Amino acid sequence: MNDWRGLAITLLTVVGSVAASSGFWAWLQKRDNKKDAISHLVLGLAHDRIVFLGMSYVDRGWITKDEYEDFFKYLYTPYSEFGGNGLAEKVKNEVTKLPIRGHKTEIVVTEKT
Repeated sequence: MNDWRGLAITLLTVVGSVAASSGFWAWLQKRDNKKDAISHLVLGLAHDRIVFLGMSYVDRGWITKDEYEDFFKYLYTPYSEFGGNGLAEKVKNEVTKLPIRGHKTEIVVTEKT
């Protein structure tokens, strides 16, 4: 019985020492910093895509229903929920003013011989 108690005390001492060590806390800090860097990168990429696509729609003067839905569902809404704002919001406001048009598709018919 004393062997188990001694083993438990030793194990708790080792676990407590590791948890209290500066290396453990540095590892946790580095992990958090990496997550922050990835979050900033994703936010920057979303911002770039919103501005690029939004301005291309504004320059064209119209937007399709699918483009409009994708712009908001996959780019602007997650971006704004993630904390983005500024220029992307201004571009979003301009996109909402655009008239919505359908796709102009061309059907090509070929004859079979």
